Amino acid sequence: MIGPTVPRPRWLARPGAILRGEEVGAGPTCLLLHAGGERRQVWAPVSDVLVGAGFRCVAFDQRGHGDSDGLARALSPCAEDVAAMLRTEPPGCVVVGASLGGLAAIAALTDPAARARAAGLVLVDVVPCLVPSRVRRFLAAGGLAGAYTELVEDILAQVPRLRQVTAELDLPLLLVHGDTGSSVTAEDVDQLLRLAPRTTVRSIQGAGHLIAREQPVSLARTIVAVTTAWRSPLR
Repeated sequence: MIGPTVPRPRWLARPGAILRGEEVGAGPTCLLLHAGGERRQVWAPVSDVLVGAGFRCVAFDQRGHGDSDGLARALSPCAEDVAAMLRTEPPGCVVVGASLGGLAAIAALTDPAARARAAGLVLVDVVPCLVPSRVRRFLAAGGLAGAYTELVEDILAQVPRLRQVTAELDLPLLLVHGDTGSSVTAEDVDQLLRLAPRTTVRSIQGAGHLIAREQPVSLARTIVAVTTAWRSPLR
């Protein structure tokens, strides 16, 4: 018999791609969406803490990443994939998205059936109010200027829509950002709070943009501490 801490394989057939992933644990679900250029295994140490706190964790490789096939050239297919993931989950799912994963999650929550499954959204070092020039400088500084160029430009073209969707979300949000080398500025935080006043903001010491890789335990503990209230019947 497979125990609750042994990963169980998952797959999801999507137009143009088979998405491959895994789930672990038992309890309320956390859907973990990785950043561009990463893969689902980055969440393993985060999942260890979340499972210990009573969560069930589900993580897929996004299209064009890891063991999933397909192409990641635009935000819309990635968002539609996330909506499909959510539709397979029971209500009360905490959606955790890092960078690309967070933006895809925002766009996915325009799907009423997907939104009905979500208890709230955790954005990991990403905001919908992106400033194109600053994004391009950030990617260039990290040596990523040529990576996923089509996808990046498509996302930047959709910033007005991402802002609008965020403002219309009827869900609690948690923004977790690093305290050094983060892509999120104080101005970004202020803009997000104006768009979505129900947002809780937390900073992780010793982390930059890739918090799941740099400070996974602190990230997981922050998710547990804040999202417990989202599952309350008083929400």
